[in-house]
Amino acid sequence: MEREELSAWLRLVLTPGIGNDTARQLLSAFGLPQTVFEQSSTALSQVATPAQISSLMSEPAELAQQLETTWRWLHDAVPGGAPRRRIVVLGDPLYPESLLTLDDPPLMLYLLGRDQALANHLSQNIAIVGSRNPTPQGATNARHFAKALQQAGLTVVSGLALGIDGAAHEGALDGAASDEWPTIAVVGTGLDRVYPKDHKVLAHRIAQSGLIISEYLLGTPPLAANFPRRNRLIAGLSCGTLVVEAALNSGSLITARLAAEQGKEVFAIPGSIHSTQSHGCHALIKQGAKLVEVVQDILEEINTTVARQYPFDPQPIAERSAASSTLASMDKSLLKALGFDPVGLDALMSRTGLDPASLQAQLMALELQGQVARLPGALFQRQTRI
Repeated sequence: MEREELSAWLRLVLTPGIGNDTARQLLSAFGLPQTVFEQSSTALSQVATPAQISSLMSEPAELAQQLETTWRWLHDAVPGGAPRRRIVVLGDPLYPESLLTLDDPPLMLYLLGRDQALANHLSQNIAIVGSRNPTPQGATNARHFAKALQQAGLTVVSGLALGIDGAAHEGALDGAASDEWPTIAVVGTGLDRVYPKDHKVLAHRIAQSGLIISEYLLGTPPLAANFPRRNRLIAGLSCGTLVVEAALNSGSLITARLAAEQGKEVFAIPGSIHSTQSHGCHALIKQGAKLVEVVQDILEEINTTVARQYPFDPQPIAERSAASSTLASMDKSLLKALGFDPVGLDALMSRTGLDPASLQAQLMALELQGQVARLPGALFQRQTRI
């Protein structure tokens, strides 16, 4: 993209009062942004209001600085060989067709990484979303399902947030071969910053082998309003959305709703009736989302030609081997007493008959072996099968 063309697109995005819908009408009526700004007020009145025309006639004060920042971001070399940087605009052959069906598709998409992943057919993408504060089992499920779905030929799409999003990206990356595009992260900030900061290393891994996408101008901070909006892109880039764990007020339910409105499949993993982090998934299932227990439940619905059908055990072989070795030398009664739901010490003492000291000692041993997770509120939850 030439500097003059980039300037015109940025000016259109920055013009006050011109949203994506009006911008598309202007582009449809007059062509490229450069041509839009060459029009008379009389011509513009066919599409825009008087207030919008007034804004279009004046160059935004921040345009020069944004143009310089964006041009440098696109062209400055970074030591060590940075991932590819690119901007895709409406009408570009690389612009995802699935986003054109949205009510307000972005005018510009900023890309960081291997942009070939964006050209993947929609049926090869699956969104995985969920709570920013998942239970240990929820994070494990997200990681293992993402890895299995990636190995079945799908690209995992998520939002780079803490919790389920991060676990899904990590699982997809861990399962990928060097020539594959394992995951796409859709973020709610400019691509010149990483949010949350804890995911700086993860973002670098994604940019090296996958792709990070944003519709927001460089320098855009993590504004709360941006994240629900980016969810429409997560849903739009995917053939289906899997909600791993979510409370009733989780933003993940927005992504699921948007996916359903777009005619996409919605999947949800059930959890304990006592866990608030499962209530959102249960609500989705009541509303018609498919209950998911194994990855096969997803593959049989999305009908992708690239997916390799195979049985899936969400517990890795290495963990199963370690678990069986450990359990062979331990009393299984405590693990049986734990069940699958979070449980407190008083309930465990009642179930097992153990005194507090013995119970705490056995729980500590199991926790160190990864068989039990300690949860907030002095609760414990079993992590493995017996």
